[in-house]
Formats: sequence, C-alpha cells, structure tokens
Amino acid sequence: MAFLLRMRRIDIETGGSPRVVVLRGRDADAFGINPGDRLAVRYHTKKIIVVADVTHHSIHHGEVGLFEEAWKVLKAKDGDALMIELVSRPESVAAISKKLLGQTLTQTDIRSIIQDIVDRKLSAIETTYFVASGYVRPYTLKEIVWMVKAMAETGDTFQWGNQLVVDKHSVGGLAGNRTTMIAIPIIASLGLIIPKTSSRAITSPAGTADTMEVLAPVSFDADQVRRMVRQNGACIIWGGGLSIAPADDLIIRVSRPLSLEPYDKMIVSIMAKKVAMGIRYLIVDMPYGRGTKIPSLRVARLIEKKFHYVGRAFNIKIKVKFAPALSPIGQGIGPALEARDVLRVLQQKELRPRDLEEKAIGLAADLLTLCGYCRPSAATAIARHQLKTGSAWNKMQQIITAQGGQANIDANQVALGASTYRLFSPKSGQIQIINNRAIDEICRTLGAPEHKLAGLYLHRHLHDRVKRGDKLLTLYSFTNDRIALALKGNPVKQIITIQ
Repeated sequence: MAFLLRMRRIDIETGGSPRVVVLRGRDADAFGINPGDRLAVRYHTKKIIVVADVTHHSIHHGEVGLFEEAWKVLKAKDGDALMIELVSRPESVAAISKKLLGQTLTQTDIRSIIQDIVDRKLSAIETTYFVASGYVRPYTLKEIVWMVKAMAETGDTFQWGNQLVVDKHSVGGLAGNRTTMIAIPIIASLGLIIPKTSSRAITSPAGTADTMEVLAPVSFDADQVRRMVRQNGACIIWGGGLSIAPADDLIIRVSRPLSLEPYDKMIVSIMAKKVAMGIRYLIVDMPYGRGTKIPSLRVARLIEKKFHYVGRAFNIKIKVKFAPALSPIGQGIGPALEARDVLRVLQQKELRPRDLEEKAIGLAADLLTLCGYCRPSAATAIARHQLKTGSAWNKMQQIITAQGGQANIDANQVALGASTYRLFSPKSGQIQIINNRAIDEICRTLGAPEHKLAGLYLHRHLHDRVKRGDKLLTLYSFTNDRIALALKGNPVKQIITIQ
C-alpha cells in the first residue's frame, strides 16, 4: 500500500551506502514501518530505494525528512508530496548469508549483490557483512571473475578502438610511493593511452585520487573523461566520481572505518575498474613486508596468481612487480606533501626524492616493455629521457589544465599554509627501522587524507646516520590542536628506531 507525506530537507549526510529518510513515530506506526525497513519512494518520474528511520521530535506529523543523499538524487522541494511504499528485503541478503555460512556463490548470486549495492538496496551493515564474508571463506577464482564482471557492467564502460591502452596501479599500503602521478605523464608523453582511475585512501594517509585532488579536480562524468583522454591521451581521476564500478566505491565507504580490505576484494576493486576502462596492459606495483597490506613475498605470489587468472579472463596482460617495503618511498606523507614530492620530481627540483623518481622510471619502463612499445634494453632510458627533458612535466601540465587545475604551480608552493611542528633525534646512531604502520596512524591523527595539508615529512631515511638534535620529522596539520594530539603518541618513538 502506498501513501503520501510532505518532504522536508535534513541538511545532514549519512556517510553510508543507503539513502535514509525519517518519519514521525506515529506515522511510522500507522503505516507499519519500523526503523531499518526499506521503502520505495517516488517523486515525479524518479524512484529510489531508501531506508527508514524514526523520530518523535524532529519531524512533524505528516512529514518525511530526507537526508542529503536522497534529497540530491530526487532533486526535491520542501513541502512537495512524496509517494512511499514499503518493500521487502532484497534477495541478495540471502546470498550474503550464504557466503557467511561458507558456501560458494553462483554468478547470479554475485550479480544480485552487486546490483543491489549499486541501487542502494542494501544497508551499510549488510554491505559490511558482504565485505567481511571474504574473511570467512576466500572467494574462488570463478567468484572473483564474476564479481569483477558484475562490478564493471553495473557502471560506465569505455572502449578506445585499436589504440594501445595501458595502466599502472599500486595495491597501496606503503606510505608515500606516489609513483603513479609520475609514471602516467611519462607514458602519455610517448603517445600511449593511459586513462588512470584511482580510489580514495582506505588504509593509508593518501591515495592517488586524494593527492591529485590537491592539483586539480578528480570527479568527472563519462563524456568529460572521453574528451580529456582524446585530447591528452591520459587523465588522473577518482573512479567513484565517474561511476566506474560504482559498487566498489560504496564498498570502500563501509570498509574505511575499520581499515578493512580483504585481498580478494582488493583484486576485484582494481580489476573491475581496469575492465570498465578498457585497459589491455597493466603493471601492478605490489609492496610487501612488515607494516604493509601484504606481509610477505609468499602472500604476494598467491595474490599475483589471482591477478593473472582474472587478467586472462578479460584479455588483459598483467605484470606484477614485487617490492620489499623496508621504508616509505619519497619524503612527504599525506595528500599535499605527496603532491609536492611528485611535482619536485616532474619539475626536476634539486630536493626531489630520488627513490620516488627511480621507482617511477622503473615502473614506466616495465609498462613500455609489457605493451611492446620498445625492447627491455631501451625502456629505462626512454622513460628517463621523458622526465629529464621536461616532456613528462609538460604532459602533466596538460592533464592538470584539462581537469581544471592550475598547471603553473611550483612544487614548493603546495604545502604552504599548514601548521607545522619539527621533531628532532633524541640520540645519535643509525636509523634501523621506519615503521610504516605508525606513520599511517600518526598521519590520520593529524587529519589525513580528509584534510589535504595534513601529514608528515621524513627528513631522514632508513640506514641514515644521525646525531642527537638532527631534524627527523616535520608534522603538518590544518590546526595546532591536531598536532598536539599527534604529539601525545610520541611520533619519533613510534616511527623511527635508532641504534
């Protein structure tokens, strides 16, 4: 049975995957609606699924309050009538329960789950259970392929004709390591097509999308992306803004609070976007070791096999590059500081992080070899030439301009305006350990990745010799209160071991 209520805007975002509406308690009782029930709501020609909540004070009798996510989709007006109807629980919930009980899902099961996530029919709790089910029993290779297919097909997809379409992706988990934003302009400056989509950070202080957003907008629709790639051969954008594999970014929202990212889910997340973007050659940068997502080379090789299996299923040639993660790559950690490192390399500043530069050149060379652009013996020299001559920086300026940013920005202007605090070595000796996980925790306390200026800068590297009083870290934040909070954790002691 359908009924009508007057709409009222609630200027609050829920932050979860479902869209939420709020009813007055006695209205909910009258219509047989309980908190958490699903409702189909219709406004003019638009119909969406929402989750009901109940209040006894904030909403008047005869009204229905719409949180921001629902309000924006419906493009509603205060006081207009909204048609509401109670709907049953989606069948995909039974499929999630099936996986939690350790059973194998069918292709139909997986398609129903992904489609219901995209349609916002599942609550944040139900979506979280789906993510967690990968821990109960790892997905089979067929389940992973079906999930990649479902995620790709429920969003925007791209075809680039017979052009050479390549990509480079890091699985993340290592502080800094912003090689993508250097390798992409190197590759694009050589005439290859490299439409780069990235996710927001889940377990780290910054992802590629968070860092690129310091320099230019990263959210575009499909037509805009096609135009940018036709113009420059490349883009560096956030996949969630484009509706590429939209289920993935809704899953990331529920994964982020617990820093929860099962390996199978990580593979699906990466590969669904590559399939949707029409990628044919892919380099996967896979750091492993203590304090990263992947603890050992043994685990890394198991993940590599799954990447190759999925790649073959979708005709994508993949090379996985293993990299022992002994310490961060680069010196800045956090969106603005990592953007500064990237620009220092592209602009060939004297203070550029050489480890970041060399790794980016190596990954670009591997990609040139993988796609058959040149022989392995020539690839590194070609990639280095594009960087040294300024061709890569010129291409990055074109990408930044196309995405609406300021292409003439100097690297040293990026982190200006932040509150800072310097920390010094408590003793003399050699740096034996730089704790990657502790860096992540401190940077998040400082406000990264939500606040672009937040993060820390490493003045010293692994195995460097230091004297008492030498500068080790500079903390950056948008407020001194955040810095004071981070200092309570004794960052030097947590992050750096000196012997």
